[in-house]
Amino acid sequence: MTAMFEADPNARKIAVIGLGYVGLPLAVAFGKIGPVIGFDINTARIDALRAGWDATHEVEPEDLRAATGLSFTTDPAEIAGCDTYIVTVPTPITAGKQPDLTPLLSASETVGRVLKPGDLVIYESTVYPGATEEDCVPVLERASGLVFNRDFFAGYSPERINPGDKTHRIADICKVTSGSTPEVADLVDALYARIITAGTHKAESIHVAEAAKVIENTQRDLNIALVNELAMIFGRMDIDTDAVLRAAGTKWNFLPFRPGLVGGHCIGVDPYYLTHKAEAVGHHPQIILAGRRLNDSMGGYVVSQLVKRMMRDGINVAAARVLVMGLTFKENCPDLRNTRVVDIIDELQDYGVTVDVHDPHADAVAAQKEYGISLTSQPETGAYDGIVLAVAHQEFLALAPAEIRAFGKDQNVLFDVKSCLPPEASDLRL
Repeated sequence: MTAMFEADPNARKIAVIGLGYVGLPLAVAFGKIGPVIGFDINTARIDALRAGWDATHEVEPEDLRAATGLSFTTDPAEIAGCDTYIVTVPTPITAGKQPDLTPLLSASETVGRVLKPGDLVIYESTVYPGATEEDCVPVLERASGLVFNRDFFAGYSPERINPGDKTHRIADICKVTSGSTPEVADLVDALYARIITAGTHKAESIHVAEAAKVIENTQRDLNIALVNELAMIFGRMDIDTDAVLRAAGTKWNFLPFRPGLVGGHCIGVDPYYLTHKAEAVGHHPQIILAGRRLNDSMGGYVVSQLVKRMMRDGINVAAARVLVMGLTFKENCPDLRNTRVVDIIDELQDYGVTVDVHDPHADAVAAQKEYGISLTSQPETGAYDGIVLAVAHQEFLALAPAEIRAFGKDQNVLFDVKSCLPPEASDLRL
């Protein structure tokens, strides 16, 4: 006999598992309309949130205060009274570029230990098609002793958070939803409809929702790979890539992608989840992996162009000092996950270059812990043979080009990786 579940979305008791860039905004949104428990294993993170401070800067202090129904805990026993568990933990890749489901399976184990008949577990973490029901559900069954779709149920609603984006917030982005039965799909959809003003899209199955998420960032990855390759081609022709893209962009259906480094926890990671599953079912992807290889090579390309120009200008590369402006994976955001700026730093150091890294948004402790990089609090004026503007932080854009150039010696090379300065202001740009 199938367990009865509470079908009224307003009566569900919610716990959000994982309070990072995805989980905290979600918990806050639910906490503004009713009770919700935010769970995380990071004690320091919970202490900071209780004090009203979000280190990711995704949620402002006033929004935390407005979420009057939200409480925080690191104790799994405190979420045992809930009946709806939304899992929003990271899904990284290994050094061998294979999916690492360790955080996801660990969270499933935690939820499974408190699971009861009638409970619902919704996953938001990016995965390959099939991971929810083939990888996570068995952990829930084993930890709880319950039977899937008889005693408890599952849903999948992929996250669409864009870190650092203050325009597209969680309520403003259409939410894809799905459930393990038609009735559960209706419940999951109604649950999210309470907080999503942009509307929801109920997918035909969990597999469809998983696949939709993983191709969103794969598509973006491939489009960026295309413009990155175009930038390489136009660079050989001494043609300004930015000017080409602006001209092509006058056509109504031209896609406005820009060249650059592709890092972060989504675009540079998600395609490997899809290719892993593709290979598991006997298909060896060509285009997706080619795009990944090209995008992963961009740090090396930037350094090769910088070194060539420095040598051409008579600068002794082995004795050079270079300032890298920006370390996070994107502008105006403290997120260091999978930042590809480290490729530029590593490549420069391979040439014997002394590298100073300055980033007003990055956490110095995290930079040291994750990458062994000591951040420079304030670059020296007139000290550098090369300057790499790697991330378009607002603090950097507020500087006049001459102020950026002033960090360099009388003879220096400025590489504007983001093409955010006027064309004449830099020596090189993508």
